[in-house]
Amino acid sequence: MCDYSLDLVASRPARVGDKLVSTRFPQTITRGFASVGEPNVAICLLPGTELAFEKEVQCETAFVFRSKFGHTVAMFREINKGQSNVHHDALEFPDGKIVLLTHLCEGQRATVLQLPARLRITVDDAQRYDLLAV
Repeated sequence: MCDYSLDLVASRPARVGDKLVSTRFPQTITRGFASVGEPNVAICLLPGTELAFEKEVQCETAFVFRSKFGHTVAMFREINKGQSNVHHDALEFPDGKIVLLTHLCEGQRATVLQLPARLRITVDDAQRYDLLAV
């Protein structure tokens, strides 16, 4: 997904192998991912997307202090979904820590390793399990 404050930014879905960079988009209050080759296009991630960073992930905390998380891999998550007008895009690290994407330091590079599996249901399956609305 792309966070609520990126609604007015050009965007596209992530693809496996995309080279991403954490960035602050013009005229927004949010950071997110752009493709290395498309700096003004937000790359929207689905929950469960796996990322590998070139270096240990760093975030900005209060007063612009940097904090390292000790990890180079993370999974995209959405949090605070029941609350409007707050950031929802986040990364979950192998130790269970979660950080909002908007807190990532700018300029960090990552590669999309894997997208979440999508359940594929055929019409026959839907009829068999009464999944079609009549």
